[in-house]
Amino acid sequence: MPPRRRSASGYRGVRQRPHNGFYAEIRSGDLRLSLGTYDTAHEAARAFDAAAWRLGRPPRQMNFQDVQTLQQALDLAPPPRLNSAQDRAEHNALQRRLLVAQEDERVMAEWRRRHPEDVAYEQQYWASRREEDTRRRREERLDRLRRKALACAQADLVNAGGRSFFTEEDERWFDCWLSTSDDTNDDDDGADDWSDWD
Repeated sequence: MPPRRRSASGYRGVRQRPHNGFYAEIRSGDLRLSLGTYDTAHEAARAFDAAAWRLGRPPRQMNFQDVQTLQQALDLAPPPRLNSAQDRAEHNALQRRLLVAQEDERVMAEWRRRHPEDVAYEQQYWASRREEDTRRRREERLDRLRRKALACAQADLVNAGGRSFFTEEDERWFDCWLSTSDDTNDDDDGADDWSDWD
């Protein structure tokens, strides 16, 4: 019988789990021996090699050629990852949240199909909110620009030997360091700020 080809994990006898972890198993005739689930493909491959040594497989059927004895293979093989009651509870909670999210999506899709006028109103509402926010951010930026220009002009006047109408303790001096970057993009669809229905 020809040797088995290596799986997508890159190791013989190791498969990647859909969510996380790597599953190792060894086959001998009709027998399938589960070796457990591991955090990395490398650990699962080491467990496969230890089992292969125990079953007397030839070295060419191993994942790693750096092991010369069964004891070395056992020393390098990690213990399988334990699935505790807490792991199972967390998995069940995630599964419930996934089911709730899927049902929520289904209900919202049905609502959008039945009430297109509400969807249009919702989109119009969020579009107006984005416009208001853009206008407000632009006004705030113009105010910062004006305040910074005034503070910098007063600083230039003092540096030139003149006298400012700001007092020494006037907080307006700090306006020299105001950020005036434009964080408003005309092409911004507001996706970061507001959700809208497709």
